[in-house]
Amino acid sequence: MSELSPEEEKRKKAIFESMSARSRKRILDKGYESWDPFLMPNDPIDIRMAGQRETASALVRKFLQTCPQEEYSNAYGQGAWEICVGIIGNNDRYRGMYEFSCWYGKILKNGEL
Repeated sequence: MSELSPEEEKRKKAIFESMSARSRKRILDKGYESWDPFLMPNDPIDIRMAGQRETASALVRKFLQTCPQEEYSNAYGQGAWEICVGIIGNNDRYRGMYEFSCWYGKILKNGEL
């Protein structure tokens, strides 16, 4: 954490002292000096939005509308939702799932298996 001015240090101490004992303990366990109470939180709408500025739920809804209803279940829809949120959030786990699926689809298409 960068150096705090005396004014910011007073504010930090006031914030810390106004917290519950449980919250103070959590901060002390991680280190009071490295704690930054002035970090700006992520905007929830930025987390949910894709590159086209659509929410994950709108993208999944569009995807599921292209599928015949008798061909997907709740588990199918849940899987689509999870991978959508994971890919939009640039989560390595879901990127790996997506890239493996693309790779596997090419192998099946080329008859390599």
